[in-house]
Amino acid sequence: MDRRSFIKSLGTAAAAVTLSTSLAKTAAAAVNHAGGAKLPRSQKMPEIVAFPGNYAGGIIVISLRARKLYLTLGEGRAIAYPVAVGKAGKAWTGAARVMDKQSNPAWTPPAEVKRDNPQLPDLIPGGAPNNPMGPRVLLLDRSEIAIHGTTASMRKSIGSAASYGCIRMYNEDIVDLFDRVRIGTPVVAIG
Repeated sequence: MDRRSFIKSLGTAAAAVTLSTSLAKTAAAAVNHAGGAKLPRSQKMPEIVAFPGNYAGGIIVISLRARKLYLTLGEGRAIAYPVAVGKAGKAWTGAARVMDKQSNPAWTPPAEVKRDNPQLPDLIPGGAPNNPMGPRVLLLDRSEIAIHGTTASMRKSIGSAASYGCIRMYNEDIVDLFDRVRIGTPVVAIG
């Protein structure tokens, strides 16, 4: 049974279900294959949770307050991922769309980030251990805003308000989300 069929077969919207150990191994293997090096696991695999509201399936909803990213499944359910959101004055709300998807993206620090951190190089190649994009990035149609992975040293920021506006995820979670969404996917950030 493939992952989509498995998720559809999960019970009612009221039940929050942790993905099985075999799926955890599959996700870890995909991350290890995609990024080359073995990556540490987050505390939990993504969960299927009850999700209020009338969102159709296939929408990314980011809750700044909960510091969670939800991929809606429809019928009152969503996959929940912990995230880091923009720090005070940098967080954004509103609507966007995924305009591009990239594997092992290079990173050029935006001018504001470079000004605050002048020691940063002008370009960090994709796949480099100090690349804050991690193994995957979903570029949004908002200026210099993306949903991306992280470096090993920044993993502890997941669950906090720490970025310049991007949505930061565990590397294994961005790989999972990346495989589930397509260009054009709607994204909604709420307070």
